[in-house]
Amino acid sequence: MGLLERDRVAPATAERFSVVVVGGGQAGLSVGYHLARRGISFVILDSAPRTGDSWRRRWDSLRLFTPSHLDGLDGMPFPAPAGTFPTKDEMADYLESYAQRFALPVRHGATVRALRHADGHYRLETDDAVYEAGQVVVAMSNYQKPFIPGFARELAPDILQMHAGDYRDPAQLRDGPVLVAGAGNSGAEIAIELAKTHKVLLAGRDVGEVPFRVTSFWGRHVMSRLVLRFVFHRILTTATPMGRKRRAAARGGPPLVRTRSVDLSAAGVERVPPVSGVRNGKLLLQDGRMPDAANVIWCTGFKPDFSWIDLPVFSEQGSPLHQRGVVSAQPGLYFVGLHFLYAMSSTMIHGVGRDAGYVADVIARSMTKR
Repeated sequence: MGLLERDRVAPATAERFSVVVVGGGQAGLSVGYHLARRGISFVILDSAPRTGDSWRRRWDSLRLFTPSHLDGLDGMPFPAPAGTFPTKDEMADYLESYAQRFALPVRHGATVRALRHADGHYRLETDDAVYEAGQVVVAMSNYQKPFIPGFARELAPDILQMHAGDYRDPAQLRDGPVLVAGAGNSGAEIAIELAKTHKVLLAGRDVGEVPFRVTSFWGRHVMSRLVLRFVFHRILTTATPMGRKRRAAARGGPPLVRTRSVDLSAAGVERVPPVSGVRNGKLLLQDGRMPDAANVIWCTGFKPDFSWIDLPVFSEQGSPLHQRGVVSAQPGLYFVGLHFLYAMSSTMIHGVGRDAGYVADVIARSMTKR
């Protein structure tokens, strides 16, 4: 009988570092950049085979929602004309180039199966290695596992369904209507793409939209800086009453950035209420309708998966307990990349560097005290 994932036996001999960074995406690379500048010994463990793969796996036509002048990490601007919107593959290649330029020690294919604390240090186990460190930075977002409602399994077997994380292009779908469940940014953009070849229903609540067209000259060069760089980065933080209020209310997701309601209408996308369940093998909407759909794409987001962290650092809801990424109840443990870790911009490319720098400073100060 094979061993369960959590019961796999890793080698007993551990490799030692001052800091282990878990996650090789934009957050992990940002932490690595700031640790390297401070001369601290570290390693970055990335479960992906290649830096940037989390972007390469997204749907083919995806472009970033922010213009290129806001898409660079600390120390390396994004190599594209200001005001353009990079493709997901361009972003992936940028992250790979970033790691190479700063010689960041990324180890690929290293999925951490367990993180524990014993004998005064942290112990991290992967499938084929063990690492020990005085300090650990979990550089991962809240969005790790695709979320699909449990009632999805009750859909009739002749209905093709997939999560947005598995969607690549319209050729994957069957002939017939498509219901896109979830009307956030991903759902809206996928709906518009599919409307060229299918009848599309977009189910979900109205999340609102930014009060300017981000693709216009004004939006790309003026409002994007004002809203994303100033409001999201400086005003909406945990240090301000407005920011704390927004953080408490931000669980529903951000407003539409590039796509607008008029764009959905112009594309022929039909807006319908959110999905509430399944009846007789068909999706049931909140208004009682059961639309015919040959395809369902679940744009219902992702959920966190910190089950591998065997430490008492989570709330009853499963969220990490921290203050600006620093876990006071577990000295030497940090988080970077979480939703609204410090500001509305914390999960955005232009905002993660500040959080990474702050955590790196805390780590550096703690090492000088020893």
